[in-house]
Amino acid sequence: MDLSQDSFIQDFPPGDLDFYRKQATFNWKKLKLVFEDPQRIKTKNFLWSLFEKESAFKQNNGEPSIEEQKQIVIRQLLAVRSYNVLPADIHSTPLKQWLRVFMTIGQALVVVSPDAAVKLIVDVVLAHMSIILLGNDRQKKIGQLAWESMRHAAFMLTEVAHGSDTRNMQTTATYNEESQEFILDTPNFQAAKCWSGNLGMSCTIGIVFAQLYVKGSCYGLHAFLVPIRHPGTYEVYSGITIKDMGLKLGLNGVDNAIILFHKYKIPRSNLLNKFANVTADGRYITQLSSPGKVFGSTIGNLSTGRVSVVQESSEYLICAVVIAVRYAAVRKQFGANKDEELAIIEHQLHQWRLFPHLAAAAVLKVFATSIADDYINMLIQQTTEKDSVFSTSAYKTEMHVILSAAKPLTTWSCQDAIQQCREACGGHAFLNASRFGVLRNSNDARVTYEGDNNILLQQTSRWLLKLWDGLKQGVPISTPLGTCNFLNNHSAIRNKKCTASTSDDVKSFTFLQESFEWLITYLLQETSEKLLTGFESSGCLFTAFNNIQVYKANVLSMVYIEYVVLSRYWSIIHNDCVDISVRRVSITIGLLYGLSCLDKHLIYLYEGGFTQPSLSKLVKDAILDICSILKCDAVAVADALSFPDSVLNSVLAKSDGKLYENLRNELFRGDTCVPEILASKL
Repeated sequence: MDLSQDSFIQDFPPGDLDFYRKQATFNWKKLKLVFEDPQRIKTKNFLWSLFEKESAFKQNNGEPSIEEQKQIVIRQLLAVRSYNVLPADIHSTPLKQWLRVFMTIGQALVVVSPDAAVKLIVDVVLAHMSIILLGNDRQKKIGQLAWESMRHAAFMLTEVAHGSDTRNMQTTATYNEESQEFILDTPNFQAAKCWSGNLGMSCTIGIVFAQLYVKGSCYGLHAFLVPIRHPGTYEVYSGITIKDMGLKLGLNGVDNAIILFHKYKIPRSNLLNKFANVTADGRYITQLSSPGKVFGSTIGNLSTGRVSVVQESSEYLICAVVIAVRYAAVRKQFGANKDEELAIIEHQLHQWRLFPHLAAAAVLKVFATSIADDYINMLIQQTTEKDSVFSTSAYKTEMHVILSAAKPLTTWSCQDAIQQCREACGGHAFLNASRFGVLRNSNDARVTYEGDNNILLQQTSRWLLKLWDGLKQGVPISTPLGTCNFLNNHSAIRNKKCTASTSDDVKSFTFLQESFEWLITYLLQETSEKLLTGFESSGCLFTAFNNIQVYKANVLSMVYIEYVVLSRYWSIIHNDCVDISVRRVSITIGLLYGLSCLDKHLIYLYEGGFTQPSLSKLVKDAILDICSILKCDAVAVADALSFPDSVLNSVLAKSDGKLYENLRNELFRGDTCVPEILASKL
């Protein structure tokens, strides 16, 4: 990471934002290179320049119909494929040659056309990656044929009556030994696969999860490669019923649909059989010990989808805060006297409303990039170097646990920021041209898809509780990523007391690290004890686990991931290549993020005896102090995070800072006319 090579990053045009840009204590271009490496920035700029010239990406006057939106998105995806930035054969080309580039394409696309990004991610990350990682040579040829002919693929797991509760899904795949086929069947409407992207009109193949039955025995959910439409005519095959999901809150360019199978037959060879297989004579074969482990291994690729969601929400969070910070720097309201109005960024309340979200955008951007790199390395290594640490089950498990909590953290952080930033920009933010509507409606789906956030947090707390139980039995913790190895010192940590007595005392990573480690230790102890007590009283582990979520396990998972994110960020900004002035503002950003997170958990620090109530005042005073310090750098931080104007696409936040000129141009684009029904009365 050579942070001196920033000449390819273009300067911003002069304008009303210069007043604050000139106050910055660092070079915003150097900070941008902390957020992303030069190659990623260049790739995105290249793609955005192509999108800007492409007719499919041109903004339409008015609101297209749902069908028109779907057609526009398909044209956008065809345009992306025509750029030849992805290999012609993704099924035989090694992942290391294209997966990083694909993730960058997804990030570039999502801030321009979220609908197109969703369709592309469903196609590649969920469907084709399932074939690549789990399929045999025959299945890869089928997948490759669809890819090279630009036919889409779908991914079908969720059912009408069951989403997160996969064990009770009802779609069946029954093996017929005589014909050597699986018979897919949807027994009732509740069992219909639903919300599947690309299914409504554009896919020809799909990955379908169904309960596998062989000789009357059920072996749990397995994945099958299923032909859906004729690749030439797009006619749905006989034995399948598909219905569009209809109008949605957002992402209406994505053709989500439901599908029902009516004794639909597929060849035996269409079972994705890396972890389990059915022989011609009807014997079920697997090297894994239980159906649950087979299913867990099969859906491991969902973590790839969560990496994408973390990156997408990080980009949307950036969009929201850049718009709000730039608007705050040029919008003037109120002052000490009638002759002078202040930019609203000068008001303490406005700083407190926006700057923690600005800090979250910066910290989560660094985290999202870093964790995506680690995850991609893991996938590449497990397909090329079987003995690598990345290929171990312990590494995969810890990565899964981190992503299971990172997805809720980033999507909720993004949703909160979008709403606060929308409100902070006042009435003008209610314009469609502000872009807040698209940001909010598109991100809303991410809170649910790729795993319900609260259910995902349970997976993280289960792992932490398992490690804690082992620790109490004398088994030390040593995880590949080291995210909770500090728990080996749990007794010493638990006995610590907070010594902070001034707001300056809490403005340090040491304070944050000690506080978060104490919190995790305390919440683990409390959660574990409540789980044991609940099990002893109810005799049912399921009930006991359900009854520890509120105020215990759910909070534990959130505190854990905030600690992981902050620790990773802190390590990265202390890289020797980072410029001293850039590191200084990065530290300020990290402290504001950490203190803002900690502020939400202060009750547990009091409850467990780590501190006295006076810490609340110290933390809140420190947050306000840091907001005041950050004011001079806020616009430059937003610039470092931002995208070109054509990509940010907000009338309130163009980089020239000419708010009212741009607003006037937008409002004067259309003509005002008398409605026909009123004209007829004249």
